[in-house]
Amino acid sequence: MSLRWVFRGGVSAPHRKNTFESETSVINIPEKVIIPMVQHIGAPCTPLVKQGDTVKVGQKIGDSEAYVSVPIHSSVSGTVTRVEPMLYASGKLVMSVEIKTDGNQEIYEGISAPEVKNKDDFLKAVRNSGLVGLGGAGFPTHVKLNPPKDKEIDCLIINGAECEPYITSDYREMVENPSRVIKGVKLVLDYLNIPKAIIGIEDNKPKAIQMLADLAKSDKRISVQRLRSIYPQGAEKTLIYTVTGRKIPSGKLPADVGCIVLNVNTVSFIASYIENGMPLIQRRVTVDGPVVSQPKNVLVPIGTSLQDLFDFCGGFKSTPYKVLMGGPMMGIAQYSLETSVIKNTNAILAFDKKEGDLPAEWACIRCGKCVEACPMNLMPLEINRLVMANKTGELERYHILDCIECGSCSYSCPSKRHLVQSIRIGKDAVRRVKVNRN
Repeated sequence: MSLRWVFRGGVSAPHRKNTFESETSVINIPEKVIIPMVQHIGAPCTPLVKQGDTVKVGQKIGDSEAYVSVPIHSSVSGTVTRVEPMLYASGKLVMSVEIKTDGNQEIYEGISAPEVKNKDDFLKAVRNSGLVGLGGAGFPTHVKLNPPKDKEIDCLIINGAECEPYITSDYREMVENPSRVIKGVKLVLDYLNIPKAIIGIEDNKPKAIQMLADLAKSDKRISVQRLRSIYPQGAEKTLIYTVTGRKIPSGKLPADVGCIVLNVNTVSFIASYIENGMPLIQRRVTVDGPVVSQPKNVLVPIGTSLQDLFDFCGGFKSTPYKVLMGGPMMGIAQYSLETSVIKNTNAILAFDKKEGDLPAEWACIRCGKCVEACPMNLMPLEINRLVMANKTGELERYHILDCIECGSCSYSCPSKRHLVQSIRIGKDAVRRVKVNRN
């Protein structure tokens, strides 16, 4: 399918897809895992195990009665050694379960393929699997697949853009398991009664485009669309506009314009779970960066420490200056290598001082490049000015909450203004005001 709509803004960030042809390696089972009870947007889980308990692979170890939440399962077999707050990827302490592995990887007796006959069964199965969006934010998938009844969904969009530099974990899923991706798309279309699906893939991934297009030919509901390689092509709002021409109004969601967006790994996992019943206990993670000895794509048990992951990739060529969980545009800097891989971890990158250091800010020269780069049609320079002046009351007028924090503004700024950082501070301040107002 040819490109019809082009979103405004964005930047041409270097691809640096060093692990494109790196077939997925399977890491050795670590001596221990630390599994946080916060791995999704919504209510955190309550631990269902205690110190001294024996657990098996796929066993549920955390859950919540809240709707916007999903259960958490053990990725290993072994003995629970600690249940207490531990260091999380965000730098906070969150309730976590530490498991000393026994090396046997014994499967939990309750694992079996779910019985799915209708939409309700399907949504229940998706929740029970522990699935969250595997492309970034970690929103519980069963919630996304069950929009309000007044929202008529007519288009399922599968995100295969993977526009961040370095990351190739989605690409490897598309070329290693293309049939499973298509099977997952068909399951969602069938059980949610959605008439069509569009798989959007950037044009720097011709192999994936061809493989999925060939498999989709037999189902007229599914098409593959070649997207231009520009960042942030994979953001929900830009992707929806690119493939449908629909614009999401300020403060609204994809369902408000008739769309559901899922990552390629998300739909692929749905197909896998419906087939064998094994919940979400592992992730493919791209390990790369200038100081990594052997960049790879690695299949990792959730809860594996970053140190174990880097060790599997040969360690470091030199001492890392900065380690990011995620890509260089939107990733989160890590405080310690003892933090764990979680459900929505798609990459771990290690940088030297040259590439990892935050540049010094200079005065804004009002060149407008940040405005040109913003895919949300915002004015980052004005938002930055208001945040720095602590004028929270004026920020809503500039639609600060519409910012997707893609970093295009900071990337394009010749004065190296820390625009995204200030916008995050401003968004937090606006939300606090809104809560107090209500």
